[in-house]
Amino acid sequence: MESKGTLKDVSMDWKTGRMRLTFELESDVSSSIDKMKDKPLRIIAKQWREKRSLDANAYYWVLLSRLAEVAGISKPRAHNLMLRRYGQNLMIAGQMAYLVVPDTTEAEETALEAETFHIRPTSQVKQGKDGKAYRTYTVLAGSSTYDTKEMSELINGLVAECKEQGIETLPPEELARMMAEYEENHRKKETVQRTDG
Repeated sequence: MESKGTLKDVSMDWKTGRMRLTFELESDVSSSIDKMKDKPLRIIAKQWREKRSLDANAYYWVLLSRLAEVAGISKPRAHNLMLRRYGQNLMIAGQMAYLVVPDTTEAEETALEAETFHIRPTSQVKQGKDGKAYRTYTVLAGSSTYDTKEMSELINGLVAECKEQGIETLPPEELARMMAEYEENHRKKETVQRTDG
């Protein structure tokens, strides 16, 4: 079960010493409650962020293709460069994820051309037991996991890079309209789900 909601009340059960949280949900989850009642649950509460728009995603890839063409590089390389500059770190259990890779030109080239993973080099280089140098990389989240705010940061960075190269981009108000349209469509979809639920 997943739903958008608001934390309404917090209390302490003084007998057990455990916290009690009360949430108000925006969608009807009554059909799921019976299956979960009195069973151990994994509960994760995070600040709600709207999912990103497919239009925004399409716009990102169109601009990225143009930038890659002008720069004479592959789309995967351009995408990895944008993620390194404007992307989000992958978080696992609230901690940044790191990867240690041989500190070689070949390893860096492989990372820049990768399509299935995204990493950003740090300045930390250590010598391994084998006598070779190893660089620590920060693991980056793939853009397909970004919410609206994170995707906006990525697109705004890409737009700035495109402008520097003389590549035509949408006016800021058109980009804002595209993101607002997505959020409005998302709200309508949630309303329909609540009334159908």
